[in-house]
Amino acid sequence: MKSVITTVVTAADAAGRFPSSSDLESVQGSLQRAAARMEAAEKLAAGIDAVTKEAGDACFKKYPYLKESGEAGDSQVKVDKCYRDLGHYLRLINYCLVVGGTGPLDEWGIAGQREVYRSLNLPTPPYIAALEFTRDRGCAPRDMSPQALVEYKTYLDYVINSLS
Repeated sequence: MKSVITTVVTAADAAGRFPSSSDLESVQGSLQRAAARMEAAEKLAAGIDAVTKEAGDACFKKYPYLKESGEAGDSQVKVDKCYRDLGHYLRLINYCLVVGGTGPLDEWGIAGQREVYRSLNLPTPPYIAALEFTRDRGCAPRDMSPQALVEYKTYLDYVINSLS
């Protein structure tokens, strides 16, 4: 799984060298932010069902047409799949917080997502809106510390940008 540490070691190994001082500074920075990432991961894990529901509800509130006949959420099964997908992204964000890198999102969430959504005729703007709602709703210190919230929002932005 890709993390700052594995990325640094892999790059140095591929170049046939030891990690440089800037490589080590990158690793050190990641380790210094680890406590904030763990806090964010714990808070997200504790409330993931509520966060997922709020995100999905915000999506369908902003795009009510999705529940009309012939649209992406025209049955309860399809609506449930939307919530499932949002929960999947949030779980991957949780994994990213734990490992300190985008590996889980890159490998299990982003690779091929555009092709899948296109082939299933699923619009991405509603997913973006749901994730933006989640990002913008986050509040320090109500939800987590300011640094933990920064770490959390970084990965939300990463997913949002990948869907854009």
